[in-house]
Amino acid sequence: MVTASLLLNIFVLIPVCITLLVNYKHMEFAAGIFTPARGILLAIYLTILMASVALLFITDLKLAFGLFVMQIIYKVLSPFTVKSIKNPIVICNLLIAAFHLVTVYSMMNGNLIHLEGMK
Repeated sequence: MVTASLLLNIFVLIPVCITLLVNYKHMEFAAGIFTPARGILLAIYLTILMASVALLFITDLKLAFGLFVMQIIYKVLSPFTVKSIKNPIVICNLLIAAFHLVTVYSMMNGNLIHLEGMK
């Protein structure tokens, strides 16, 4: 499941980052016109993309766990911060969060990750 979640990040973020980088007009519907906030979003997406690629080669389950938990939190918060559940990015965020939640659950349930102080 860890590899599947990392690949999901990569396969989703490559086209998203490219469309944001080249300022593809159709992306404006979901992400709005280019603003500094959209540039910051691109930086976050690129960071998640690079971390996901790195974690395919540097197997560190604690780092992967942290990445997925962070993504779950921000993706679940997105309908509240965007103030809409109908935005295409929000919908994708929730679907990806659900996928990563299954991965995090399987990591904990399969004893692949041990969190100190959480017994």
